[in-house]
Formats: sequence, structure tokens, C-alpha cells
Amino acid sequence: MQAASRESYKVGAEHLDAYVRGNDAVAVAHTANDLLAVGGLLRREPRLRRALSDPARSGADRADLLGGMLRGKVGDGALELLAALVSGRWSTPSELLDAVERLGVEAVLASTEAAGDLGEVEDELFRFGQVVANEPELSAVLSNSAAPVDQRGVLVGQLLAGKTRLATVRLIEVALSGFGGRSFSGSLTRLVELAAERRDRQVAYVTVAAPLSDEEERRLGASLAAIYGREVSVKQTVDPHVLGGVSVRVGSDLYDGTILRRLNETRNALAKR
Repeated sequence: MQAASRESYKVGAEHLDAYVRGNDAVAVAHTANDLLAVGGLLRREPRLRRALSDPARSGADRADLLGGMLRGKVGDGALELLAALVSGRWSTPSELLDAVERLGVEAVLASTEAAGDLGEVEDELFRFGQVVANEPELSAVLSNSAAPVDQRGVLVGQLLAGKTRLATVRLIEVALSGFGGRSFSGSLTRLVELAAERRDRQVAYVTVAAPLSDEEERRLGASLAAIYGREVSVKQTVDPHVLGGVSVRVGSDLYDGTILRRLNETRNALAKR
């Protein structure tokens, strides 16, 4: 987001924090669904996006326009949060859409946090991403932006029925729409990271040839926490092709100690002789 949009989103996020403090998990979950439903509406209606971010209109005028359309169709909590957003300045209409979707996602995460399920939802999102990555046909179907989101959402619901929390399914549906303009896999990754951020944790993506034991994972997490100054959420990917060792990615930092990397370095060095 550009600077003006970031400031406007910050105001909306502060309103959400206040709302979460005054309501229970069920109420916040209902508000989250309302916010995401409005995000879907804005995605389908570019003219509405433009009208609600039009700098020629005052913030109050845009809030009144929104209220006239949605009053009685979404809850008061969602309406107040959306009014706070559209009253701000937006650099582009697409950044307003991104902000509404982001606020909806944060509301989903806040509701799961209030229910004590945030860590589990984070893990479920990651594990589903791993399943999809290992199933090329499933990945192709779910990543196909030409197919209706509702149709792909039905498939996700069937795959995960009774296996994950409802919040996890709802967030995966957001990923199907291309959260923040990302690919499906990129959206899932971002949602995992937002869940970790809400728990004040950094995500470490760890690739190994064989699964780490619980104790090995704990020690690795503790070492990374000492480096980054905050708790670390370790996400393992098992890939036999790395042969041995471990590769760790934290943000833009990559620590690659795999045998495969060492073999490639040796091969490259020999080729230069």
C-alpha cells in the first residue's frame, strides 16, 4: 500500500482492535464474515470500489454511501469498521479492496485467538498448503483463477469437512480469491504469516530430508528465537531430495545447510576447473 492507504488502514485496524476488546469470539466471527462478504462485493463491483475511494467525495459522503447500501444487510460492528475505512484516503480503489479483505482476515484471526484456537488455525493453514503443494492436480484445480471461487470453495469444504476448524476453511476461501493480489499458494503463505504475527511470532520455513523430532524442532526454534529476538513458529517441509542437513528460511534470510546444496557447490566448483 502507498502511504495514504497505509494510514487509512491503520485507522481501521485500530477500530478493529477496540471492537475485539469489547466483544466475544462469536460476535467477532460474525463481523469477520460480514467484512469478507463486503470484500467479495467490492471485488465483483469495480464501480463501487471507485465510488467508495473517490477523493472528490468527502469521507463522510463515502461513509453515508456505504451505510445506505449495507445498513440492515451487515451487522452494526462491520458497518462501523467499514465506515472507518472508507472515510479515509485511498491511493487506488484496489488498495481499499485489499484493506477490507485484510481487515476481514484480521477479524477472523482475532475471533480464533479469543476462542483459543489461533495456533491450531495457523498449523492447519500450513498443513493444507503442504497437501496442495504435493498434489499437482489438486493444486491446478484450486489455483485456477478462471474457475468460479464458489465452485473451488465447495471442493475445499468437501476435502476439509470435519478435519479443520471453520475459521481455517474460511481463510482458505479468502486465499482462493487471491488475497492481496497473490497466487493461491502465496495467499496461503501470507495467511500463515499473519496468524503467526498475531501471536507475535516469526515464521521459519524448515526443509529437511526426514522429519525433525519434537526436541530437535524445539531446539531449532529456541536458537532462531535468540537470533530474531522473538518467538519462532517452525514450519517443516520434508523433502528427500535434499538428502540431509537442513534449510531454514526466515523472511528474506536463508540458511541452507543441506547436503544437496553442498553437492551442487562442489559440482559447480569442479565444472570451473
